[in-house]
Amino acid sequence: MRYLKKAVERPKEDLAKVRETVSEIINFVKSDGESAIRYYSKLFDKWEPKSFKISNDEILAAQKDLPITEIEDINLCQKQIKNFASEQMKRLESLNFEVETVKGVHLGQKVIPIKSSGSYIPGGRYPMLASAHMTVITPKVAGVSRVVACSPPVKGQGLWPGTLYSMAAAGADEIYCMGGVHALAALTYGIEGLEPVNIIVGAGNKYVAEAKRQLFGDVGIDLLAGPTEILIIADETADPLILAADLLGQAEHDPNARQCLISISEEIGTKTIKEIDLQLATLPTKDIASVSWKDNGEIILVESREEAVKISDEWAPEHLEIQTEDWRYYLDHCSNYGSLFLGEETTVAFGDKTIGTNHVLPTMKASRYTGGLSVNKFVKTVTYQYASRESSIIIADVCERACYYENMFGHGLSCKVRKEKYAK
Repeated sequence: MRYLKKAVERPKEDLAKVRETVSEIINFVKSDGESAIRYYSKLFDKWEPKSFKISNDEILAAQKDLPITEIEDINLCQKQIKNFASEQMKRLESLNFEVETVKGVHLGQKVIPIKSSGSYIPGGRYPMLASAHMTVITPKVAGVSRVVACSPPVKGQGLWPGTLYSMAAAGADEIYCMGGVHALAALTYGIEGLEPVNIIVGAGNKYVAEAKRQLFGDVGIDLLAGPTEILIIADETADPLILAADLLGQAEHDPNARQCLISISEEIGTKTIKEIDLQLATLPTKDIASVSWKDNGEIILVESREEAVKISDEWAPEHLEIQTEDWRYYLDHCSNYGSLFLGEETTVAFGDKTIGTNHVLPTMKASRYTGGLSVNKFVKTVTYQYASRESSIIIADVCERACYYENMFGHGLSCKVRKEKYAK
């Protein structure tokens, strides 16, 4: 392999100050509750509402502010996401079973929804309507009875109307206008009127990611996500115009977003670089996208599809696009990715916004060991067992000895007393 363009090498960011700040905020919220939330809301967001909780009147007002086309589009996107999550849930329900392993001994498994979840919808640089779809609809389909959603205010003016409508239409039971670390701490520990949740999900900046890291244990989390990533595998049949558009689509997210093109054709790689320069000249978000592409964009030239798969799996991208003549080869051979987009006809934007799969995905090589957000994250698979008295005598006899092998005499006694009682 060789690089036609390589990312700027930078030292690993020192997050000590971030960790210290996050810890301070969490501890203040944990000890002082709503007064701490008000302090940080005023400090960071210039937001001092009478109540952080959104009322029904505010939801209706937000809906009135939206064009009918936007409402219809939001509803269509949410229908797609709900349909796919529902299909996932149908498969999960088949995991419930009970089996008699030996006569009189019954073992079973149940899939049970988590009681409550908190959805964090970012809103700093862009109104992230799709994040509301992904993090509210999914737990609702999974059977979570209480879904709390929150998002930061915009320039002291409250929530984006589209974001608020999306939260409500998705089925959020409670909606709060607050953001950042203090919002996650409020979801975890509660404040007056807001009971703690069992799990928090959703993306955010490095402070949000660090907050989730520190809060984990007191609350469940989905995953720790970093800046967004895209990797595209292309051959000589790919269109440089489309490749450039897809790379820049991720570059506009954040100056730290990562983009990579693995090309089997040098001509396609070279033309894509030129096309990116052309598209950047008129891209409305070029101030962000140009920095991201200059610092983090890569184009790697390889000699075979086997080499492309190897490098892709090492990269382990959040989003993996395949724009080759035979994309099924990569479907069969690629292993490490958050979500896979097959063929020129399918762009990352489809999955991020509309098509139905979830866009909360692993970054920073985490796709080596986990997938993205789904109904699975909002249910727990538990086991149960029961035995007849006759089978309990047999099991207790073996288990008592097994306990003594480990010098666990109290455990052994719990077997012995049953054996003696039921043998009478």
